[in-house]
Amino acid sequence: MVSLDTVRASNLNLKKLGPGLVAVFVGGTSGIGETTAREFVRHADRPRVYLVGRNEARASQIIEELKKLNPDGKIDFLKADLELLRNVDEVCEDIKKKEEKINLLFLSPETTEGLDTKFNLHYYSRMRFIVNLLPLLSAGANSNPAFSRVVSILSGGHEGKLNLEDLALKNTFSLQNCATHAITMNSLTLDRLATAHPNISFVHAYPGFVKTSLGRSLGTIGSAAFKGLMYLVTPLAVPFGESGERNLYAATSSQYPPKSAGDSEDAEVGSDGVRGSGAYLLHWTGKANQNQELFDGFKAQGWGEKVWNHTLDVFEKVCGKEGPGKY
Repeated sequence: MVSLDTVRASNLNLKKLGPGLVAVFVGGTSGIGETTAREFVRHADRPRVYLVGRNEARASQIIEELKKLNPDGKIDFLKADLELLRNVDEVCEDIKKKEEKINLLFLSPETTEGLDTKFNLHYYSRMRFIVNLLPLLSAGANSNPAFSRVVSILSGGHEGKLNLEDLALKNTFSLQNCATHAITMNSLTLDRLATAHPNISFVHAYPGFVKTSLGRSLGTIGSAAFKGLMYLVTPLAVPFGESGERNLYAATSSQYPPKSAGDSEDAEVGSDGVRGSGAYLLHWTGKANQNQELFDGFKAQGWGEKVWNHTLDVFEKVCGKEGPGKY
């Protein structure tokens, strides 16, 4: 485990990257996204921050609090329903009009009651953000400060077998299949992107069990069950504030460098089993969290390319000018 003292020392050094870091927190108005955004604003020098979410009233409250933490920071809210990929495109276009670079893209969008939207929020909308903002992320890697990272908060290290005949789960949807596909497809795609974009580092992190507002999205019965579960696991849960600190560490520490930085004894082991390889599957403790034999087997069978090609096909059909607007 990366000690909390190490985490805090690294976070305190964030100012050394220099002023004007640009960060986008997708899902930054609640839960893990919110607490991580707080830590980022607390420690960054004159940052520019975008909180993307649905709750405008909550966002206004958070922005007020963040401005007290760092009066020199600039924080904006972008309201969007991220269940729809075209809405993701609109948010990204808005950001592109305002910024020339992005240093951090932090993805932890809120889930909703609809089972059919969970896969979109856990995988497709996240990848759409990344693809749309890659030019700005690349600019962040080549600007001063030269720093660029993507973090997807889901369940890195808990990959499983995919149904390659039905990657979108149109015919075989279940909560278990949705979780397995979203997790595994996140990991495979970030691994591929790290090779294609060696100046950007990519993290797929499992945050542990954190007490957040998740229960509100589960309906009356689900919320009651969630509260009961929380009562049982609270002694084992990662404290909310600590989660923000640890996720900021995952988002900014030099322990997770881009592939172009080369092998280093200080770097964490990447998803390909090599230190400093640019894509990292992390446990909430900050250490590598992967079944290397399993993940290498997926890649050897070409799953990464199949998932990537499928993802681009979905984007073309849903968002392309010639596409039908749905998949």
